[in-house]
Amino acid sequence: MTDFTTDRRALLAGAALIGGGLFRPGAALAASGDLAAIRATVDKQLPENTARIQDWIKHPGIAAENWQMDAACDYTMGLLKDAGFQTVRKVPTKGQPGIFATLDAGAPRTMGIYFMYDVKQVNPAEWTTPPFDAVLTDKPGFGKVIVGRGAINQKGPEAAFLAALHAIRASGRKLPVNLVLVAEGEEEIASPNFHQIVQTPDVLKALKTCEGVVIPSAWQTSNGAVQINLGAKGPMEFQLVSTGAKWGRGPAGDVHSSYHASVDSPTWHLVQALNTLVSPDGHTPTIDGWFDNVRPLTAREKQLIAQTAAGNSEAEAKKALGVKVWINDEPWQASLERLASQPTVNIQGLVAGYTGQGGKTVLPGRAEAKLECRLVPNQTFKEAEAKLRAHLAKRGFGDIEVNVSGGYDPTETAEDSRVIRAQQAVYSRFGVPQTLNPRLAGSWPGSVFTQPPVSLPAGQFGLGHGSGAHAPNEYFVVESSNPKVQGLAGSTMSFVDFLYQIASVR
Repeated sequence: MTDFTTDRRALLAGAALIGGGLFRPGAALAASGDLAAIRATVDKQLPENTARIQDWIKHPGIAAENWQMDAACDYTMGLLKDAGFQTVRKVPTKGQPGIFATLDAGAPRTMGIYFMYDVKQVNPAEWTTPPFDAVLTDKPGFGKVIVGRGAINQKGPEAAFLAALHAIRASGRKLPVNLVLVAEGEEEIASPNFHQIVQTPDVLKALKTCEGVVIPSAWQTSNGAVQINLGAKGPMEFQLVSTGAKWGRGPAGDVHSSYHASVDSPTWHLVQALNTLVSPDGHTPTIDGWFDNVRPLTAREKQLIAQTAAGNSEAEAKKALGVKVWINDEPWQASLERLASQPTVNIQGLVAGYTGQGGKTVLPGRAEAKLECRLVPNQTFKEAEAKLRAHLAKRGFGDIEVNVSGGYDPTETAEDSRVIRAQQAVYSRFGVPQTLNPRLAGSWPGSVFTQPPVSLPAGQFGLGHGSGAHAPNEYFVVESSNPKVQGLAGSTMSFVDFLYQIASVR
């Protein structure tokens, strides 16, 4: 295991105050003598680092709407060049372009970094400030924050990582590891083409030299704690469309509702199809063969979940989600086990006919539902799609269009990998409470890295705080008033220490 301690001389030489607590740098950073110079540079560059996040937010790209994507890609490439990457190349795909970048520091080890440059859609009417204005404001309990789409997911944390590179270079120090970075513009539509980027021959060759891959994140809760995820569920995003024309029954377009006495309804046809996907409890998937390959939680995973349950507040979790009970009225620990272990079939949206004010007395000729599934080991994306299509066809719903827009497999990374142990070391030195989580209930395309042909450990890392991903008023903390939570400077320093730790961890 990693040695979390440092000798007394290194501590005295390298100790620095960050976020109200004593930060004890790793042996590599402390022994290098680089800490004081880098930290001073981080503080000096805080205004420009803050402005970099704001400007990035002002250059959005929304893959779901195919809006400004080339410009967003080009802007991100410019940020990478400014941060010192010597090679920055656009990688074409069947969809939105990706980015391949390398930074050769002449170091013995190389670290892989994953970026996303696309963001979720917005409804400006739901925001207190325009979502792409990147307004800097005070948030009670947290301090000065940037509000804007992409602030926490993921431009704030990614910019904090770039700030670490700027600080190391500007302080006249040498980066302790080489970097290989891959970025995509389709993360928010379930990464349908990311594998094309990663499996491009020269990209794959470069990734093969890496210790692992991380996506820069800001994982701290309001009490300062972090969660280290050993995996993540895989998604499958899709749309089901029922039309009279495709069905061969019901109207080709909307007709007067009085005809429902003699004309079939494509809307009810869709509802009946949806009802076959889950049991009457509303949450247990009933797609044929859905659970055939689901791997139960291991004893170690259950142990980790029990520790998480004991160390976190159930009441706070319920309050954050706006719920009063868990499924089946299960206790806290059982609900966390379900969250990590159970695949899901969820309806994101359901639309048919007229939804405006008052009634319109129509029988719609078209109905659609947007769904997503979350997959667990040992399910696969391809298996899930095949089983969904076969399930619907077997029950007489083969006419319903199944439009799969994206997805990938679940992710798993070994607890004893260098990527995980380096995270534990850095978090411990910052005095941050940490828990190991078997599986993130959400998804990121880490399986593209953890599975062949890349076969690397992968995860998320980073201190700092933000919230509101996919929601109105998304924010990222830049100057923290909460002594338990790092602001942008602390987040930046966590990436500095992580890179030094990766360079030296045994």
